[in-house]
Amino acid sequence: MKRSEFLYLTGAFAFTAGCSTLAAPITRFGPDSRITFYNAHGHQNGNGEWEIPMRIYAYDRRNSVERLTTRMARGRYNLTPEEADRFRNRIRGLVADSESRQTVSFVFDNDPENEEFFLQNESGNRARTDANGIAEGKISLSSERAEQLMNLQRSDKGWLSFTAASGHRGSGRAQLIEPEGLSIISDIDDTIKVTEIPAGSRIVVRNTFFKAYTDAPGMQNMYQQWADTAAFHYVSGSPWQLYNSLSNFLIEETGFPEGTFHMKTVRKNLLNLNSWRDLRELATNELITYEQKISQIDHLMNTYPNRRYIFIGDSGEMDPEVYSTIREDHAEKIQEIVIRDVINARELQPERLEGMRVINARTVTPGVSQFG
Repeated sequence: MKRSEFLYLTGAFAFTAGCSTLAAPITRFGPDSRITFYNAHGHQNGNGEWEIPMRIYAYDRRNSVERLTTRMARGRYNLTPEEADRFRNRIRGLVADSESRQTVSFVFDNDPENEEFFLQNESGNRARTDANGIAEGKISLSSERAEQLMNLQRSDKGWLSFTAASGHRGSGRAQLIEPEGLSIISDIDDTIKVTEIPAGSRIVVRNTFFKAYTDAPGMQNMYQQWADTAAFHYVSGSPWQLYNSLSNFLIEETGFPEGTFHMKTVRKNLLNLNSWRDLRELATNELITYEQKISQIDHLMNTYPNRRYIFIGDSGEMDPEVYSTIREDHAEKIQEIVIRDVINARELQPERLEGMRVINARTVTPGVSQFG
C-alpha cells in the first residue's frame, strides 16, 4: 500500500525537523533537556548476573517547530482544535531536537547508596547518544543487588523504577524476567488499538495522529487474564517516536498489562542519508515491518529460550505471515497464535490463519472508518 498521506506527513516532519537539525545541533544539556527511557527487560546471564539492555532518547522540545508542523497539518486536514492538540502531542518525538554525544546516567528509586548507572556499549565504554539522540547499551546487576533493589521498591512482577541523574528530566522502568514462564508477544495496531489500517492511508493518518485512540473491544479483558503470570512484549511497526503516546494510552489509560515495547527505527537527523531512507520506507515499504518484527521477536525468543510464548496479532497486515515464519523455527516454544480477524480472512483467506485461533472482529472496509 502506497501511503500518500504518510508521504505528506513525513515530508512535513522532514522539513521541520531539518530546520531544527541544521540550525541548532545540541551537544550539551539545556534547561529543557529530557530523556525518554523506553521500557526495558532484563535477563540472567551464565554467571547469574542480570543484564538489562536499554534504549534511551535524549532531546529538547521545540515548541516553535511543534506549532509550525501543527499549523501545516491543521490547514491540510481541516482539524478541529481538539484534533490539532492531539496531533501536536503525538508528533513531539518526531520534531524534537535530538541531543548528540551525551552520556546519560540514572539511579534506581529508593536506593540508599544512590549508585549512578551508565549504559555500557559493546566495547565496555560509556554509551553516548548518536546524531539522532539515541543511545543503546546495557547495565548489569548482581543477583544480590537486584534482589535488594526489588525489596526496597517492593517490586511487583520484577519491575524496577529509576530516574535520570545526568542533568536531564526523565524516568523509566525495567522488568527482570525469569528464564522460565509465559511471554505474550503482541502487535498493537488493529490488535489492541483500533487503527483501521486496511481502510487506507487517509483513515490511518487520522486515527494515528488526530482522533482519540480507541482500544479493540474485549482485548484488554483477555490480556488481564494473563497479567499476573506472563511477561508482555508489544512489537509494533509504528516508529519509536510514537512510544510515549502509545504506551500512555495502552498502559496508563486503558489498563493493558505493562510490558516492553519493540518498535520501528526511524532516524531523523537529515544530515544522514540513512534518515531519508527511513522516512521513505516508513511511507512506502510494507516488508520493512515484516522483517523488523521477525528480527525483534527472534531476538526475544533467543534471549529467553526456555519460556513459552503466545503470539497475538491481526489479519489486516502481515502478522499471520510473521508468526508462521517464526513458528517454523520455534514450534516447540509457541503455545498459541491468536489472530484478530479484521478483514474476514477466515472466509476469504483461510490458509493464512491455519493453526491459529481466530477472534472475529468488525470487518474494516477500504475507504470507510467506523468513526465516520
